[in-house]
Amino acid sequence: MQWLDRKTNHGTASVTRAELSEFRLGSERVPLVDPQQGIRKPQGMSAALSILTTYTRPGAQAPYDDLPGDDGMMRYKWRGTDPGHSDNRALREACRRGLPLIWFFGAAPGVYHAIYPVTLVAEEPDRHQFVVNLAPLAAGESSPQAALPESAAERAYALRLTRQRLHQPVFRARVLQAYSTSCAMCRLRHAELLDAAHIVSDAGGGVPHVSNGLSLCKIHHAAYDANILGVHPSLTVVVREDVLREKDGPMLQYGLQAMSGVELAVPALRANRPQREALEQRYAEFLAAS
Repeated sequence: MQWLDRKTNHGTASVTRAELSEFRLGSERVPLVDPQQGIRKPQGMSAALSILTTYTRPGAQAPYDDLPGDDGMMRYKWRGTDPGHSDNRALREACRRGLPLIWFFGAAPGVYHAIYPVTLVAEEPDRHQFVVNLAPLAAGESSPQAALPESAAERAYALRLTRQRLHQPVFRARVLQAYSTSCAMCRLRHAELLDAAHIVSDAGGGVPHVSNGLSLCKIHHAAYDANILGVHPSLTVVVREDVLREKDGPMLQYGLQAMSGVELAVPALRANRPQREALEQRYAEFLAAS
C-alpha cells in the first residue's frame, strides 16, 4: 500500500495491470492482481490480498453487480457460487481476521483506480457476497472494524462514505482516462491538478457516467461550477459577459477570458463524449445564472 501511495500519488493517478503485475517485495515478484480472476491470494498467504472489479465499457453489462446494499455499504461477489472455492475461502479468512485489502476498480481496459485499505466485515452466503467496509484507517489503526449500520444516520454515513471513497474517485479516474488526462478546455496534463466535473450535478439528477463528466483543471472546474464559464451544446466554451469586460491580472486574461470560443476537446470513444441533453440542461442553468 505504501508502494501504491507512491505509484498513484496517494490516489490521484490510476495504475495499469502491467505495473501491478510487476510489484516486487524485495527481490521477489508478487503480482498484486491475478492474471485471470478478480480475487488475488499470493502463494504462501492464507488470506486474500486484493479484489478487483473489471472495467465495463459504456452500455455493456457488468459481469458482477458490486453494489451498495440498503445499509449503504458495498458488496463484493464470491467467485461463483461454491462457498468452498479457494478464492472464497481466502476472502473469508481476510474477513475473519479483519485484514486490510486493496480494491482495484477498472477505469479503462487494463487500467485501475486503487481504493485501500478496505475490509470485509460480514458475509452474506445466501447472496454469494461479502460486505465491504470502506472506512479509512484512524491514526495507529491496523484495520478498520465496523458493525453493520442499523440506524438511519449510520446508513446515511455509510452511503456518503461509499460515494466519497469509491464512486467519486472511480468516476474521476474514468473521466480522466477518457480525456487522456487532459483538461478539456486548456489541455493542462498534470493529473494532480485535474478534476472530473459533473455536467449535471447529483442534485440535478446527473448520473456518474463518463458521458456526464468533463475533465477540467481545478481553476476551470471551479469556474464551471460557479457559472463563470459555460459549455454550449455545440461544445464551445462561453465566458460570462461581465467577466469578459473585467480587467485584472494574467490569470483572468489567459486563464478565463482566453477560453471564450475554445472548442472543447472530447474523448475519442463516442460513448464517452458529453451527452447533448446534459449539456443543454447545464447550459440553460448557466444562462439563467448569467
